[in-house]
Amino acid sequence: MNRLKDVFGTSGPVPESTVTTSDGEVYETQIGSATSKTEKNLYEFQVDHDEVDDSENSLMGTQQKGTEMKQGLKSRHIQIIALAGAIGTGLFVGSGSALASCGPAGLFVGYLVLSLLVWMVMNQIAEMVTFIPVPGQTTVYALTQRYTGNPSLAFTAGLNLYYAQALIAPSEVTAAAFVIQYWTPINSGAWITIFWVTMVALEFCAVQYFGEVEFWIGLIKIFTITGLIILGIVIFFGGAPASHGVLGFHYWKHPGAFTEHLVKGNTGKFLACWTSIIKSAFAFILSPELITACASEAKNPRVNLPKATSRFIYRMIFFYVFGSLTIGVIVGSNDPRLMSAISAGASSAAASPFVIGIQNAGIKVLNHIVNAAILTSAYSCGNSQFFSATRTLHSMAVRGEVPRIFGRTNRYGVPVYSVINTALISLVSYLNVSNSSAVVFTWLTNISTVSGFFSWVFIGIAYLRYRKAIDYHNLNDRVTFRPKFGIAGAYLTIFFFTLISFTNGYAVFFKFNASDFVAAYITIPIILVLYVGHMLWYRNFTLFAPPEQIDCITGLKEVEQQEAEYEAPVAKNWLMKVYFWLC
Repeated sequence: MNRLKDVFGTSGPVPESTVTTSDGEVYETQIGSATSKTEKNLYEFQVDHDEVDDSENSLMGTQQKGTEMKQGLKSRHIQIIALAGAIGTGLFVGSGSALASCGPAGLFVGYLVLSLLVWMVMNQIAEMVTFIPVPGQTTVYALTQRYTGNPSLAFTAGLNLYYAQALIAPSEVTAAAFVIQYWTPINSGAWITIFWVTMVALEFCAVQYFGEVEFWIGLIKIFTITGLIILGIVIFFGGAPASHGVLGFHYWKHPGAFTEHLVKGNTGKFLACWTSIIKSAFAFILSPELITACASEAKNPRVNLPKATSRFIYRMIFFYVFGSLTIGVIVGSNDPRLMSAISAGASSAAASPFVIGIQNAGIKVLNHIVNAAILTSAYSCGNSQFFSATRTLHSMAVRGEVPRIFGRTNRYGVPVYSVINTALISLVSYLNVSNSSAVVFTWLTNISTVSGFFSWVFIGIAYLRYRKAIDYHNLNDRVTFRPKFGIAGAYLTIFFFTLISFTNGYAVFFKFNASDFVAAYITIPIILVLYVGHMLWYRNFTLFAPPEQIDCITGLKEVEQQEAEYEAPVAKNWLMKVYFWLC
């Protein structure tokens, strides 16, 4: 009870009109009897847990000495990262495989469905993070821990996410190295070394340098995709050098809109769409988690994150939906160059449907420019996921779920040991230097995609518990960002991504292959082992804490004060108005 004595200056009972949360904040009654119930339950919860050492920080935990993060990202950093941060080789290169397997309509449907569902996931995590955007406390692990009250579920969600992020980073680094082979036959190991060293060096710098690099590379991505979509329109109307009249939707008719996948008829067309969703997922994976991880280290996160989230749907439509439509217009699903590149297992621009479409249109030089853009995109995506992985590990370390050394930060707010650990994991990218070990690397990256699906399931679960706790404590009037379809969207995403996690390897049952089966389904037993092992070790047999025990107050007052002190910049001319609207 010492903390309660310190707060009230007395050894007597806490006044009925106040409640002390895990950081010693006194919450005053604002809404009558309903709030009194909230206060009473939170007070009893605090008393039950006041024997916990202050360094543990109970539920949410405030930033401890030596583990502090810095809010160094600017508004323009967050907005560009939200628009283009996680766009990598999935859209530029991986879409070619989906096109060949599923046809242009199947590819389009897959990207359309995923865009809608990932937008819902983004809304869910953004609302939770915007409510109390404290640096180091906005990861999926921290949100699951806080709002479900189940440390075993949070531990599983955290390690699952860290694994996925830490493996996507070397995947993109390897892709960047292979992209360079479009120009030179120099061994990819040399380029992997260069990219790895520069990426790790950047992660050791203050967060604003990461934001600056992502800002400029993000602009390159945006201009590249915009240019490719415009190019698609030109080719559509027959404006390319090799065009013979209006191309239109020629490839939707010949060879056809859908490829009958695995079986004939409408069932085969449905399987083509389902396969497209699975194959296209790598282009979307872990994008919402990256944006919120960055937003918590930005200035005025309660202003910038809702702004970025509101624009997320436009990114989905413009980049992914229009991008996939463009691919289906300029390249046929049976294009010889595309099929040859896929058969050879090419990971460079040779397998990019955009580059192949440009070559078919007879446009010179542009394929090299697009290849350069693909190179920067791959590097940027790997760098972003590396950054996000270190923040996930740091978040778990400050609560003692993993060794606390990973929570230590330097004077710039960089979790140095988390960076070192993630850098060591990224060395698996060298597996691709050898053809034999490349198979192992493919396993790892495939598994990380499925881990991303489960991460979105955990976000949906945390969001439903968050809404229940907010309703119970009558705090809806203090929620500043509430997108549409929150609860309904959470149920939908939980169901859909659970379903796709269990069916992502369905094709292996048509022609069984042990290697593909392991890659598709090994994530499920890993998650079960993590959860059950943690549950038994700590004897944690409660699935969800009751809403009266969920601390929705700690840190809220400070965040609201920061928001109240924020002064929006005043535009003095129309150029500044455009800039402030964009950034």
